[in-house]
Amino acid sequence: MAQTQTSAIKLPPLKKLTNYPEKLAPGHRLCAGCGASIIIRQMYMVANALGYELIWANATGCVEVCTTVYPYTSWKSPWIHNAFENAAATISGVEAAYKALKKKGKLPTDKKVKFVALGGDGGTADIGFQSLSGALERGHDFIYVCYDNEAYMNTGIQRSSATPKYANTTTQPVGSESLGKPQHKKWLPEVAAAHGIPYVAQVSPSHWKDLMEKFKKALLTEGPSFINAFTVCPRGWRTKEEEGMLVARLAVETNYWPLFEVENGKWRITYRPRNPKPLEEYLKIQGRFKHLFKPENKGKIEELQQEVNRHWDWLNKMEELTNREE
Repeated sequence: MAQTQTSAIKLPPLKKLTNYPEKLAPGHRLCAGCGASIIIRQMYMVANALGYELIWANATGCVEVCTTVYPYTSWKSPWIHNAFENAAATISGVEAAYKALKKKGKLPTDKKVKFVALGGDGGTADIGFQSLSGALERGHDFIYVCYDNEAYMNTGIQRSSATPKYANTTTQPVGSESLGKPQHKKWLPEVAAAHGIPYVAQVSPSHWKDLMEKFKKALLTEGPSFINAFTVCPRGWRTKEEEGMLVARLAVETNYWPLFEVENGKWRITYRPRNPKPLEEYLKIQGRFKHLFKPENKGKIEELQQEVNRHWDWLNKMEELTNREE
């Protein structure tokens, strides 16, 4: 759907959005302070308001394990568990089958349905990357949501390609010979956008209105959409459970996690901090980076700050380049 059409459809006020029945039931086993359930609930608010039924394919990971402990489920929507590596392939098959059954007259044609694949950064950036790339290239009408908690948290805080540089993980631990992961983070939205799909966005649950507007666009877009969602993990990041939204907000306010979208090839930064905070403010409240605050490692913080500045400058250049008037 074109941008003018998506912008014309308005979401109800927040108070009304919160009055819809919950479709992710309380009582799940996700950790206290986990950002994933907040993100899912915010997306459900949008789907409820616009009258969409969501059909989910959930890759193995924190959300899958903690919301479907046998014999219980927290999901009040059609939901399928698939292997770590093939959420995008699974939802592709479901979407194709649904279209075929509608064409044969075996399913109603007036129902608003959207297919959503959900995976963590391990099941998206690493193990499931080939499956994701294939589904995006084929052009299936679905949304892929990556809840990026920056490591394989479900299986023990092992590093992933989305883990930031110098973070302490169990497979690249900090010690006398190591400062943690030596490589920079892989940024998935840029990779997804390179497939030429209609819609890509990066979101944070701390900026809920921005997240909901972007999920609305993804719902109303025909073809594949990709959303990368900042997901606090108190256990893996060594943060306080009650400070999840503070961590998420600092990620945005320091430009570590910029909020932007790519709509039909046009890049747009959707939130610009008035006075960006130094990256140090974000790092210091996470135990996974505490070694960087030793006097001998102070230069590493500056190195990470320079990488944040480089990424932010690159996004600004992409926005300027793709929005020039012909």
